[in-house]
Amino acid sequence: MTTDQTWFAKSHPEMKGKSIGYFSAEFGVHNSLKIYSGGLGILAGDHCKSASDLGVPLVGVGFMYPEGYVVQKISSDGWQQNVYETVNWNVSPVRPVFGPTGGRVLLDIPLGRGTVKVAVWKVQVGRVPLYLMDTNVDGNSPQDREISGRLYGGDRTMRLRQEILLGIGGVRVLRALGMHPAVFHANEGHSSFLFLELAREKVAGGSSLDDALRQVGENAVFTTHTPVEAGHDVFAEEMIAEYFSSYWPQLGVDRERFMEFARVPGHSGWNMTVLSLKIAQRRNAVSRRHGQVSRQMWKALWPSTPENEIPIGHVTNGVHLPTWVNQELGSLYDRYLGADWRERQDDPKIWEKVTAIPDEVLWLQHNRNKSALLQMMRARAARAG
Repeated sequence: MTTDQTWFAKSHPEMKGKSIGYFSAEFGVHNSLKIYSGGLGILAGDHCKSASDLGVPLVGVGFMYPEGYVVQKISSDGWQQNVYETVNWNVSPVRPVFGPTGGRVLLDIPLGRGTVKVAVWKVQVGRVPLYLMDTNVDGNSPQDREISGRLYGGDRTMRLRQEILLGIGGVRVLRALGMHPAVFHANEGHSSFLFLELAREKVAGGSSLDDALRQVGENAVFTTHTPVEAGHDVFAEEMIAEYFSSYWPQLGVDRERFMEFARVPGHSGWNMTVLSLKIAQRRNAVSRRHGQVSRQMWKALWPSTPENEIPIGHVTNGVHLPTWVNQELGSLYDRYLGADWRERQDDPKIWEKVTAIPDEVLWLQHNRNKSALLQMMRARAARAG
């Protein structure tokens, strides 16, 4: 990581000095940092690590959940039990963020009719900084301290409060740190409010709302993940009005125009996915098939456009190989694929060399891995016993 001659630096010299803001409700960087629940977070963590390897100037923004996500355990009579375990941040890979005067970065973020204090922590994921917001600070009410308490915890009100802080608060954290990313990427709809905050900044600077939304959209990327309607956050418009009645005047709009930002035509309700789909000009699903499903799901937003031309593309998600390839198997690849296989992992010819690995050698390593897995599971079962 000491070299600046990365793939990105060589391929995109015009981006020197620029960055990409990457917002996600969860990041699966390592199991010592339990701020993830599943695939969405693992993808975000792998994006950070792959960006580090490639030299992509990514800046992550998320939450510092002190109780993380639920730990699922099975009781002796076979029932699932949900347990929350408080993380000991003193032995976790996180550090407090300090400002230029030496004090902790502590921001007052507007939330409804009041404000919430937000402290900032940092995880260094290789070359990529990941900034995590924390509301468990002095000066906040017990209710406000709980906003960043758990990933996907609480009721609908708690979810809305989290998503306001993630989007609007996340942008303000970056500004407080002197960061002005050239591109903003929302990983799923949880952080969609970030696009409204970017538009608000431009309106405050003198732009018309239409120009502001166009400019924001040109530099906005949105990734949708969930292929079923029930998986997309929709809030009652009355709840949105309670928290945004003092915000929409800053955009120069009334309630009705504001609600239209996130409505499905013919339906009421504030849909976080719709908000991003309407503003971001780059939209992608996470596989070819998911792209087809997403275009079918959201065709009401483009009623005069043929379904196959609806502007939702796709990428095929990969994984961060150095994280997910077993180390002993990686050594085997070093011998048979070449020591540079990690740098050439997207070259199909590299993987054609797998056939050169003798069957008995690959099978032996497979059995060793299986044995290690079984031993680990037995040890876990004994500890839980």
